[in-house]
Amino acid sequence: MFIDSHCHIDFPELSARLPEILDKMRDNQVSHALCVSVDLPDFPRVRALAEQYPHIYASVGVHPDYPETPEPTVEELVRLSDHPKIVAIGETGLDYYRLEGDLEWQRARFRTHIRASRETGKPLIIHTRSASEDTIRIMREEGAGPDAGGAGGVMHCFTESLEVAQAAMDMGFYISFSGIVTFKSARELQAVARAVPLERMLIETDSPYLAPVPYRGKMNEPGFVRHVGEFLATLKEVPLDELARQTSANFHALFKVPAGQSTHPETT
Repeated sequence: MFIDSHCHIDFPELSARLPEILDKMRDNQVSHALCVSVDLPDFPRVRALAEQYPHIYASVGVHPDYPETPEPTVEELVRLSDHPKIVAIGETGLDYYRLEGDLEWQRARFRTHIRASRETGKPLIIHTRSASEDTIRIMREEGAGPDAGGAGGVMHCFTESLEVAQAAMDMGFYISFSGIVTFKSARELQAVARAVPLERMLIETDSPYLAPVPYRGKMNEPGFVRHVGEFLATLKEVPLDELARQTSANFHALFKVPAGQSTHPETT
């Protein structure tokens, strides 16, 4: 069985098709999905999905690409995460690709999430784009990793260098690969994926974005995570069932989701 460790099935383009999407998860042997929060106003719908379906889990956090949204506090994130189906803080991090100017507010927001993670013991979901140096620096300064008293977490939708991956893994973080790794143009990322041990790897869709080959250019969904797994198994020259088993075990260990609780609702 596969697990989609990062998706946005609460987004309107996916939530409108939710019964079909859940059916496709089942048909593709995707046992669980983690629906990831991007801002606080929309967090209730994320939590509601996790409450409704036993195999859907959720996070709470504010994405760095959202400048015009209520700013979270440590206290608020801690309070909202106090729920059995909220298993992570984020997604959080830094993104210098889309936004320009003084981005100190992004760095302050990132620190807020790390502090909430430390207080709750729930792992971080970290987004970094064109900002890896500051991302790793702040992770170290704030003690995000288990060796520093933090809860660890995952570098989601990873597209950075092996050096960045190693720095994150040295702090106890996992590296998650999305459909991007299947693209023909992603040669450097594929080299990173070969080097990342299975014991530190997760797979994801980041749906509705970044559909893997053979669905590139179409709307992504959690059932397509199987194709990410298949590609990585071939790339790393390991049996598919070994990759599926290990990445699923990593998910259960990181997010403290009990194995076996993967009941799919009858939606058709």
